[in-house]
Amino acid sequence: MTAPTTSPCPTALRTGIASIPTGLLIGGRWREAVGGKVFEVENPATGEVLAAVADASPADGDAALAAAVAAQPSWARTAPRQRSEILRRAYDLVMARQDWLAEVMTSEMGKPLAEARGEVAYAAEFLRWFSEEAVRISGDHTTTGDGANRIIVTREPVGPCVLITPWNFPLAMGTRKIAPAVAAGCTMVLKPAPQTPLTSLALAVILQESGLPEGVLNVVNTTDAAAVVERWMASGKARKVSFTGSTGVGKVLLRQAAETVMRSSMELGGNAPFIVCADADLDTAVDGAMAAKMRNMGEACTAANRMYVHRDIAAAFSQRLAARMAALKVGNGLDDETEVGPLIDAAGRAKVQRLVDDALQRGATALTGGRLPDGPGYFYPPTVLADVSGDSELMTTEVFGPVAPVIPFDDEDEVITLANDTDWGLVGYLFTQDIDRAFDLSERLEVGMVGVNTGVVSNPAAPFGGVKQSGLGREGGKVGIDEFLEYKYLAVPRRKGH
Repeated sequence: MTAPTTSPCPTALRTGIASIPTGLLIGGRWREAVGGKVFEVENPATGEVLAAVADASPADGDAALAAAVAAQPSWARTAPRQRSEILRRAYDLVMARQDWLAEVMTSEMGKPLAEARGEVAYAAEFLRWFSEEAVRISGDHTTTGDGANRIIVTREPVGPCVLITPWNFPLAMGTRKIAPAVAAGCTMVLKPAPQTPLTSLALAVILQESGLPEGVLNVVNTTDAAAVVERWMASGKARKVSFTGSTGVGKVLLRQAAETVMRSSMELGGNAPFIVCADADLDTAVDGAMAAKMRNMGEACTAANRMYVHRDIAAAFSQRLAARMAALKVGNGLDDETEVGPLIDAAGRAKVQRLVDDALQRGATALTGGRLPDGPGYFYPPTVLADVSGDSELMTTEVFGPVAPVIPFDDEDEVITLANDTDWGLVGYLFTQDIDRAFDLSERLEVGMVGVNTGVVSNPAAPFGGVKQSGLGREGGKVGIDEFLEYKYLAVPRRKGH
């Protein structure tokens, strides 16, 4: 039985949200939460209620994990080609429903339709990539140094996994975790963000249609994440946790994982430096800044958070960037002409304004934006701040909004020191026309990824992840499936005389 839904609103009718199951997916069946509890999902552009989805209790979470545990033995024994074909069918279905999924995503989290369509394609590529990796899981065979034993190494699924995804990329973060787990032969309990459960529920339907067996993927929407997830972590039955979200929550999960020694993958916060050297091509640098800053209205862990520009070109760069930012159209993402949608909620917008006000009070100048608009929705104008002081809170806090602070620098040693002066190390951006400088500075940046003359680093074929407090492990690329596999070594004596 599915949980009850609200009456379709105009947005829901347009997007087909009313067709999405709003219950919990446990053991292959859609069901209500214990006690029939639900929570509402809102459109951040208008405040309208899109749907009411089941709000899981800890008991519901226990049932979901039990289903994953029960399904694990048989799922682990499935042929790699079977797992591969399920993922490939899911890829085809996601791409066939690209416009619909984009509208669902835009409705519940605000990003413009064009960007949402891009996320659907990006998300689908993880399904295709790991469909190909599923049949390439390999081991090893050798002999001991004394020749007495054969060494046989196999790769086996780690077991039931806890997957926790954020609201800012609800489809891509889902497929980036689900696809390698499916490819490796792991079962899952997925907890989507309460702001954006509908996209995850729509993906679950597609995976069911693609032939994923009952119990392999279980989806648990809840507003009581701490209670539900803590029981999963303490159970001893879940053998891996993969989390994307804040560093603070990641640390809590790592402490919980330590109790049962769970495998852990953490994609946490960022504080990305964006470095523009004196010899950079300004047009390329501004294009890169727009991509690195404005993806998802700046609500991205990869967003450029601190723009260090050589003093000789800082004014020209700031003026060009401000002109580009000021020209962007802000509005409801469901309008095809919109380029910047709303932020996710009132708290997120208030944080952005607080950080901007702090920078202005410390001497920064707003070249564009910087003030809360009137009217409904959680909108914030694209903002460029020039001459930002190094002691501004913006320098140490992930803004998660459309705000670009520009800080002049004088030499390379100075800017590398400033860029690395942070607890985070997810991604950095570097613009220069000197290839030797590009390699030298890239090596000196304490980050897991570097965009050289580009503002986009995310790609399913590349290993995504950071260093320091930005996380553990990598997602995507050839190594992405490794996070869901264990090595097993078999010692086999050789026959004497052979």
